[in-house]
Amino acid sequence: MTTGVQPAPRLSPRWRRWLAGGALAAVVLAAAGGLYASQVVGDIRAHLPPTPGIETLPVSTSVVDRDGLLLRAFTTDGGRWRLPVTVDQVDRHFIAMLIAYEDQRFTEHHGIDWTSMVRAAGQFVGAGGHIVSGGSTLTMQVARLIEQERTRSLWAKIRQIVHADTLERELTKEQILTLYLSLAPYGGNIEGIRAASLAYFGKEPARLTTAEAALLVALPQSPEARRPDRDPKAAEAGRNQVLDRLVSQGVIAPEEAEAARLEPIPTARREFPMLAAHLAEKAVKAQPNARQVALTVDRRLQGALEKLGATRAARLGPTVSVAIVVADQASGDILASVGSAGFLSEQSAGFVDMTQALRSPGSTLKPMIYGLAFELGMANPESLIEDRPTAFNRYVPVNFDGFSRGTVTIRQALTESLNVPAVVVLDAVGTARLVARLKRAYANPVLPDDTAPGLAVGLGGVGVTLRDLVSIYASIARGGTPVHLRDGVSPEPATDIDPAPVLDPTAAWYVTDILRDVPPPLNGSPGRIAYKTGTSYGYRDAWAIGYDGKTVIGVWVGRPDGAPVPGISGITAAAPILFESFDRLGMQAAPFRPAPPGVIVAANSDLPEPLKRFRHPNDTMVARDAPPQIAFPGDGVDVDLGLASGSGRPLTVKVRNGSPPFTFFANGAPFGRTAFARQNNWRPDGPGYVTLSVVDAKGRSDLVRVFVE
Repeated sequence: MTTGVQPAPRLSPRWRRWLAGGALAAVVLAAAGGLYASQVVGDIRAHLPPTPGIETLPVSTSVVDRDGLLLRAFTTDGGRWRLPVTVDQVDRHFIAMLIAYEDQRFTEHHGIDWTSMVRAAGQFVGAGGHIVSGGSTLTMQVARLIEQERTRSLWAKIRQIVHADTLERELTKEQILTLYLSLAPYGGNIEGIRAASLAYFGKEPARLTTAEAALLVALPQSPEARRPDRDPKAAEAGRNQVLDRLVSQGVIAPEEAEAARLEPIPTARREFPMLAAHLAEKAVKAQPNARQVALTVDRRLQGALEKLGATRAARLGPTVSVAIVVADQASGDILASVGSAGFLSEQSAGFVDMTQALRSPGSTLKPMIYGLAFELGMANPESLIEDRPTAFNRYVPVNFDGFSRGTVTIRQALTESLNVPAVVVLDAVGTARLVARLKRAYANPVLPDDTAPGLAVGLGGVGVTLRDLVSIYASIARGGTPVHLRDGVSPEPATDIDPAPVLDPTAAWYVTDILRDVPPPLNGSPGRIAYKTGTSYGYRDAWAIGYDGKTVIGVWVGRPDGAPVPGISGITAAAPILFESFDRLGMQAAPFRPAPPGVIVAANSDLPEPLKRFRHPNDTMVARDAPPQIAFPGDGVDVDLGLASGSGRPLTVKVRNGSPPFTFFANGAPFGRTAFARQNNWRPDGPGYVTLSVVDAKGRSDLVRVFVE
């Protein structure tokens, strides 16, 4: 950088020593007598860099929570950690110690403390032409920091004096102090007290111990030599030097200084906060020029859930990740957004934000299916429905465990997450209606290749995100009224004065009442929240979404690359995290909405006749008259019944489709008849091939040939 002043001529050490000392004294006297009117000063002032504004000083972009607490910071373009700070955000004791140590007359002088300058001149001569103390005020130090040049020469000192005078003319004392607190070097790429306090103590500078404050006063004098992470002894010596001088000045008591000396020096830099890392990155990309971006998340809750997700994921394997979204039902504010089990984890692809990744929702859309049936007057939670193998043209859904329950209530069908009844009801209410209602909840379901929605949508044949599911369940929790989730970054949709309901209040209440009956995992309490789990095909995604009267939480567990995780399920992997997440809220469960007018709470026998049993409006659309099919065992398989040991187990024959009652045969001989059940047991005499067949009430049959052993 050009200073506008020619360098001093090179002289012998002896002459240089005496002339420099005399020149420094002359500068002091000349300045006191009107140096500022000289042509030299005018030339220097013309070449000074512009005074940075407090609001325009380049700083690290900070992403903060709903209360202004730091979530994550990003380095400046130059790779420096320089966080915005104000005097009010810094410990007052530190401010007092800094001024007492560096510039006792800071509030009185106009940039240059002439008494200190005279003292520095004398020390300069006595030290043989080397600057000892320099006599720099805080204002002069700010001038040096702005210019980013060394001032260990007479000519640089003159320039610094002129620059300090300029700063005092343009800024208030508080603004000058703010610049020092923002620019002071603390070693490496750490600048400013806020970055230093976070790097060395892991906390904001609002509350500092005497020892911490003394170290932060000492470091800017020799930031590299005294770096505690490189030379703790030098850092300790610098800190103790500050303590000794402040005791001699009467700023702190000897006892306070003695106690401060006993505090250990930090020996390593701490990581800067990286909470809500995915959302923070999104915020910075959306507002690249912002100095600070505020999110809706709560820092305490975000930190607690990130630890929870990491802990739970570690138990499931290094490639498994966890995502959690917490939202306030009333405002839609996202209070926590955990995108992965660890942002920096390579094995679990932690950089992928799984809160917004498209995945199969498994069974988590079933509450909406039944909610539509309630709204359309087709069913009540206590209505009976058949859970038996049913074909819909070529689509034949089966339950997760492969078993059918026969006649069940809608409540049982939903609490046990039975697949067949859900598809029967979806066929009745219509897949197009379901997808339209999901969109009313501000979800964005994605169908394969933009095809028309089919019945597979009800069991996970659609792409949704964790945020989508949280938004859907928030609508149910609010009595059917949708709410747009807000994070402080994502654009909000056009304001709907009266948004279309996702469900009517009665239907939403029925769904909530049923979901409160879903059995909790081992770490949960029954009835505390209404929730639903889901597991996608092939054990790729495990879900748990739940709510009380105030908060809705969604949990996803799986691998970001979509690979299966054998044995993973919503109830075993995601539900425990869901209930622990509610524990982390730090509050008691909020009461649910009261029952709205029109709710019918009655046993099945007391329901109106049309509601006693669910009936498809067009039974011919459901292939309940498809011929019977032996679902187990499969044709041509070997079945190990343990016959070689002599005891042996019976063979269970299972049937789908057809009309009961069923008659079962083994090698042409009947071995059982069932009125409603779709399975029967047969005990063979010994190993060998056997032909199994079944005949339904209409005389239709199916057979398989298997080998039993």
